[in-house]
Formats: sequence, C-alpha cells, structure tokens
Amino acid sequence: MNSTFQQVQVIASDIFGVPAGKITADSSPETIETWDSMQHLNLVLAIEEKFGVQLAPEDIEQMKTIGAAAALVAKKLQSAVR
Repeated sequence: MNSTFQQVQVIASDIFGVPAGKITADSSPETIETWDSMQHLNLVLAIEEKFGVQLAPEDIEQMKTIGAAAALVAKKLQSAVR
C-alpha cells in the first residue's frame, strides 16, 4: 500500500469511526455502515484539507471506494507537481 492510500485510510477511519485496519481499497458506502452522504462530504473536506487539493464535483462522484479516493488524490498530487 502506498502512503497516499494509508493517509486516506486514516482519514476515513477518523470520519467513519471504523478501525483503519478494517478499511480496504474496496471499502465503500455498501461496506461501511456509517458512510452516508454527510460523511462523504466530511471525507471530501478532510482529504482536501490534508492534501491541499481541491476536488471538483465530478471528482467527488468518482469517490465510490477508498481506493478510488486515494487514486484520485494521487493523480491530483502528481498533476500539481508538473
């Protein structure tokens, strides 16, 4: 696992109240009971703050799993370096 994923995993753990070890790349609203629309927004805001990125509405829609969220952040960070 890369450090971006691990950081998103910790953020998700804090937001959803689930141990980080139980959050996988495939974790989604279907597998995390506390992941509702309000908590999704909290996840987005926490990710934006932690990584200093801004997520567009279409980015937010793509965040259907923790792995997808981490991949999106990694992509944003990589494009910011260029």
